[in-house]
Amino acid sequence: MKHILFSLLAGITALTAGAAVDNPSFDENFCDSTLRVDYIFGGGAGNDVQVLLDRQSKSAGWAGRRHHLKALPYERNGIISVVDAETRDTLYRNSFSSLFQEWLSTEEADSVARGYENTFLVPLPKREADIVLQLADNRHEPLAKLVHRYSPKDELVMRRGQNPLPHTYLHKGGNSDKVIDVAILAEGYTQEEMDSFLNHAKLITNEILSYTPYSENKDKFNFVAVMSPSKESGVTIPLKEEWKETAFGSHFSTFHSARYLTTPNLKSVHDALSGIPYEHVVILVNTDNYGGGGIFNSYLMSAARNKFVLPVSVHEFGHSFGGLADEYFYANEESDTYPLDVEPWAPNITTLVDFPSKWEKMMPKKGEKSEVGLFEGGGYRSKGIYRPVETCRMRDNYHPTFCPVCQAALQDLIDFYTKEE
Repeated sequence: MKHILFSLLAGITALTAGAAVDNPSFDENFCDSTLRVDYIFGGGAGNDVQVLLDRQSKSAGWAGRRHHLKALPYERNGIISVVDAETRDTLYRNSFSSLFQEWLSTEEADSVARGYENTFLVPLPKREADIVLQLADNRHEPLAKLVHRYSPKDELVMRRGQNPLPHTYLHKGGNSDKVIDVAILAEGYTQEEMDSFLNHAKLITNEILSYTPYSENKDKFNFVAVMSPSKESGVTIPLKEEWKETAFGSHFSTFHSARYLTTPNLKSVHDALSGIPYEHVVILVNTDNYGGGGIFNSYLMSAARNKFVLPVSVHEFGHSFGGLADEYFYANEESDTYPLDVEPWAPNITTLVDFPSKWEKMMPKKGEKSEVGLFEGGGYRSKGIYRPVETCRMRDNYHPTFCPVCQAALQDLIDFYTKEE
């Protein structure tokens, strides 16, 4: 699916190694609870980018990692941190991408100022702490920063999760504090269509877990299907003049790209998940129209009734969970998403500006044969960006596997989330 996914700066292995030093204790600094923070990201039309705090809330249980707390899964174009208010020690960090930052690169952003919802989860601090939200652009330059205080004594921090939506586990690898929790939401399914949603969710779960390296790590994942009903069946397709009232207001034609399927209502997404352990979000959309989208550490969407739903869902999970970049390009749709004089952050594409940080060690030595190499074209450009193999699950819908470079990056990420050392 063509969408704008900003790149990665460095491999997980190096980041994980650095995390072993001065790693804060989860139990000393955090409760077994979650702090949810809602923001509005805004700007455009020549206005400075702003990050505005909307609301803080908390719920029982923390499904995220309890180790490597100061490390980042990837150096993304967004970072959220928890900093002790008294000692100024960084206690936790995570990285993300956002639809807002993608929008900033569109023509519309030159003439209109917009605001986008964003929601993030961090472990609930035991003491007063500053939450630091930082945004950067695709050149890794700062865009905006907000620092705000969380206090355990603040009576306006809402409690959530007492009445979770009906849900059922499709795959249970272990307890939430030990594994990666993936929640699958229903979008555009009425209450009467929940059986259909569950069938689709089972197919998606089984398909994702059939790919290496997920298949070798099934015991490190939980997949839970959450019954989030919509008033109307289907989804909004602007090009067909079909407008639907659904749980999350999802629609095709994001940024006027017919295939790009997203939701602007991230608070509604997280509301539907209150009280259910989750780290990563899959949204299945009740339509046969072709499309989807995936945003790192935010969510993925796929069209559940389309014939390509299985490969598309795996591809988009590669974005939303794995931080992998698209390895394809269209000659008539070149993009400046990845500047050619900056090394992309994604582990599976390179501009050769800093190739040693990528798959250089996996390149064949003289006299060896390997499918891994340097193949020009990727990241929405035909020239100047290179991918590691001729084709991969991140390149086309028909390829049955991830390439060795993508597999290694995904395995590193799984280890980062689930291994204490």
